[in-house]
Amino acid sequence: MIEAGQAIHQAIAGISLDEYGNSRLIRSSVEREFITIGEALTQLSQRDQALFGEIEPAPQIISFRNKLTHEYININNQLVWGVIKTNLPVLVDQCRQLLDRLDRELP
Repeated sequence: MIEAGQAIHQAIAGISLDEYGNSRLIRSSVEREFITIGEALTQLSQRDQALFGEIEPAPQIISFRNKLTHEYININNQLVWGVIKTNLPVLVDQCRQLLDRLDRELP
């Protein structure tokens, strides 16, 4: 999830919302990475409910992934951009904190 988040930030580095909206290649890349994040969270929910529960926005991210996958005709670029700018940094930070904690707990 961290790598996918970094890939999204790299894909949009130095561009505006308008440039994002006008680049099918960048939009496709970003959407694919969000789908990857959502799928990883779905897998986590099936393997470790407690850890999944520690990622507060996980259910919304899975829902977002489902919309990107199944309702791609209606994707709102401004909404995706907002998720990138507002929600993605929080998710990546939470994942880093969880990994750090898990690393410290290992023998």
